[in-house]
Amino acid sequence: MQLPEGLIAVVKQDCPTCVLVDPVLKAIEASGAALTVYVQDEPDFPSTRRVVDDRDLEASYRLRIETVPTLIKVEGGREAARVVGWERDEWRALTGLPSLGESLPGYRPGCGSLAVQPGIAERLALKYGDFAVRSREVEVPALTDSIEYCYERGWSDGLPVVPPSAERIYRMLQATRRAPDEVLGRMPPLLTECTVEKVAINAVLAGCKPEYLPTVLAAVEAALDPAFCLHGLLATTWFSGPMIIVNGPLRKALGMNWAGNVLGQGNRANATIGRALQLAVRNIGGGKPQETDMSTFGHPGKFGFCFAEDEDTPWTTLAEDRGLSRAQSSVTLFSADGPLGCADQKSRTPEALVYSLAGSLRGLNHVDMINGADAVVVIGPEHGRVFDQAGWSKADATAALHEATRIKGVDLGMGTAPGAAGQAGDGLAAKFRAGGLTLVRAGGQAGMFSAIIPGWLVKGELGTDPVTREIRA
Repeated sequence: MQLPEGLIAVVKQDCPTCVLVDPVLKAIEASGAALTVYVQDEPDFPSTRRVVDDRDLEASYRLRIETVPTLIKVEGGREAARVVGWERDEWRALTGLPSLGESLPGYRPGCGSLAVQPGIAERLALKYGDFAVRSREVEVPALTDSIEYCYERGWSDGLPVVPPSAERIYRMLQATRRAPDEVLGRMPPLLTECTVEKVAINAVLAGCKPEYLPTVLAAVEAALDPAFCLHGLLATTWFSGPMIIVNGPLRKALGMNWAGNVLGQGNRANATIGRALQLAVRNIGGGKPQETDMSTFGHPGKFGFCFAEDEDTPWTTLAEDRGLSRAQSSVTLFSADGPLGCADQKSRTPEALVYSLAGSLRGLNHVDMINGADAVVVIGPEHGRVFDQAGWSKADATAALHEATRIKGVDLGMGTAPGAAGQAGDGLAAKFRAGGLTLVRAGGQAGMFSAIIPGWLVKGELGTDPVTREIRA
């Protein structure tokens, strides 16, 4: 944009401060100064002679006008100084007119520029900026409902999705400093190149707010880590799907839920972050049920399984256990089945509570099976209080659960490798591999319950391991 030399004022009639400074603008013009006034809404409004109709807001966009009135000084074709709103001394200093606005109050704030209003800002960026959606554009036929069209194209998990218009994609991408064409990896099973922009499109589809995008990106990066074995998780006939646990300050900033109904519905961040990951797997990688997602049953959490940890407890957080600090926000991805409840409303000692939890854990996969799935145990607040009051750390509780879940070798059968059963003999064999039990804290304040979330039967080098990623802006 070629800037006119001298002074530029940007105003709109629907702004009391702009109306207030109209005589000031006229006085500047009367002084002989070169003044160009851009008006955003009503070209007949300013009483000056050199008025430019900026109702298309191109000049306001290119001048980066966030507030009106804005007065800009241009020297040699470049902006030399700028004043926002009405501040008498600053206007006088910028114009060099010492008696300017003598009858006006010393200060009045301005109003928001039309160029930065939600919906308008995105349209201007797409029209005049250097942003362009790189993904293939799909034209919705005339007279076709865009949401129904998304169903027809197979972009939905069975629930309505938000059509990913260019404006919505642009708005979503504003929440990250990462380049839209940054490649995060190849999404299985089709091994399609997965970019930041493609993830943003699926975050739009899922109904995410833009501020959720960095968390979704971290979850996708974790899913693409070979250690998570997303391809195998899709191909398995078992129940499992990705589950996200969020730690750190960002979970509070996003308004995530780690309290009542924590594993259920009702919280936008919990629901849509998990859904965005699943839609990315479906729409980028082609992981569709009854095609490449071969699960026999699946479970409702495969619509999106995401929650935050309650970090206001004496225990270390999951992120700390995995090498991060509480100041860092992160996601940890598990393969997960649906949650199972464990009720114990009588135990007042850790030993008694461990007995109850271990009893429920021993039956996972099959009561006679060892070395099956890993499990996440979500300790509810009332159960957590039993451990806390006895001074038990997370490590104490985890060790006690490993010990209490051992199974007699003579009882092993279904699903347990014959060699493993034989080695145990009459002794005890560990139900879970070392590190196979993960304890986190979450849930509502009332109810002496905990939740057990088992995972995919195949784990470790040939299967899945939990993966943690720090959330980056």
